[in-house]
Amino acid sequence: MSGSVAAVDLGASSGRVVLGRVLAGGSANRLEISTVHRFANRPVATIDGLHWDVLGLYRDLLDGIGLAAREEPSLRGVAVDSWAVDYALLRGSRMLGSPFHYRDTRTESGVPAVHAAVSPGELYAATGLQHLPFNTLYQLAAEDLLSQADALLLVPDLVGYWLSGARVTEATNASTTGLVNVTSGDWDEELIGRLGLPRRVFQPIVEPGTSLGGLRAPLAAELGVPPLEVTTVGSHDTASAVVGVPMLTDDAAYISCGTWGLVGLELEAPVLSEQSRAENFTNERGVDGRIRYLRNVMGLWLLSESVRWWERDGDRVDLTALLEQAAAVRGPVPLFAVDDPRFLAPGDVPVRIASWFAERGLAAPQSRAEMARCVLESLAQAFADTVETAERLAGKPVGVIHLVGGGAQNRLLCRLTANRSGRPVLAGPVEATACGNVLVQARTHGLLAGDLETLRAVVAESYPPVRYAPELSGGVAPMAHPHPDKSVRG
Repeated sequence: MSGSVAAVDLGASSGRVVLGRVLAGGSANRLEISTVHRFANRPVATIDGLHWDVLGLYRDLLDGIGLAAREEPSLRGVAVDSWAVDYALLRGSRMLGSPFHYRDTRTESGVPAVHAAVSPGELYAATGLQHLPFNTLYQLAAEDLLSQADALLLVPDLVGYWLSGARVTEATNASTTGLVNVTSGDWDEELIGRLGLPRRVFQPIVEPGTSLGGLRAPLAAELGVPPLEVTTVGSHDTASAVVGVPMLTDDAAYISCGTWGLVGLELEAPVLSEQSRAENFTNERGVDGRIRYLRNVMGLWLLSESVRWWERDGDRVDLTALLEQAAAVRGPVPLFAVDDPRFLAPGDVPVRIASWFAERGLAAPQSRAEMARCVLESLAQAFADTVETAERLAGKPVGVIHLVGGGAQNRLLCRLTANRSGRPVLAGPVEATACGNVLVQARTHGLLAGDLETLRAVVAESYPPVRYAPELSGGVAPMAHPHPDKSVRG
């Protein structure tokens, strides 16, 4: 059956509304993805910290939904995915303040407060979640408005509430909060109690593919669209991206590469060993109850923030030309630990990289091309190391790496990842997150049927990936430069 849905995909630096068409034909279904509206996501720094402009994002995504409905009058529905961990607090229907950005420094006080009540080992045994200093539970430990709130909604659930009026928490994003029990998949009541958090603010957890009802009537009238059905998908954008990875073999790892690089495996059960905790791997929920066993690696943020800093005085950087110059760099390339906490906050990333090298008595890259090559080589090595560690901890051999998201367009990064991992890299689709969002919606609306493997076969048919084979002679040999200072992770 053919039909169309709209996918709202909110990323850390931009958002988009995508029109997804499922085309039934012959022995294979195909997927067509087209962006009908793209908009910037610009955080706002105020006197009290760094915030997301969620009202601006909501205005922009409404414009996109209207455009999608006008382009495709028979549109079936809409669903939202976004980044994880960040939230809004509500009292009644009113939002209390603007949601904080996970890169805001307020969580520095939250980590020790949480660990004073529950040890890191206990947290991992309960939730299976990697330690990231901005996980929701650490943000809540630093939150001063909890006593006034009666509801907490993660960003995609907030948008879903504004669209439909339904207050729920979708499972894949809930699992990133550090407050969901890894075994039951529900809120961990004991943990919430030990942390002194008000149970009333946590909304019922629902699975991807749940109907939230029709678009609110006043909103549909305002947009001039029919009362589209609002449903849940893998609302954590990585969960949707993993659905959109065309993994057709059981020996595949994935890298969802954008602002962050999410590197891991899809498993049937969590890995909760002490070694897994020590290596800071997470067990997050995926669509259909799968486990996303992965580690966050600082991604292309390092390059994009460097470019932003170089351009701050009006000196425009041509990224295509920069990458060509980076590819032409010859000789040994120094590596740095991409997950060093100094690189998390916005600012002068090139100077911070130089300081990392200086502290170790090492020469830092000098030109912009050398710096870009250093960033990409270091990312590729971190990706390779993480795949190897996931393979060892999960006991699941990896023969191929799928790289999806914006990083799939970076041919140099794909080539370097293949070289340093010694495994072929299959790049694409770029819009894996939108593909996953659309596919789960399509299954919910009866446009498609089947398990994740069936859905992924549609992606592979529609967007065949580009293959990068390891270059064992010429270029950089796999594992030529072991990743430095692994101890900084986590």
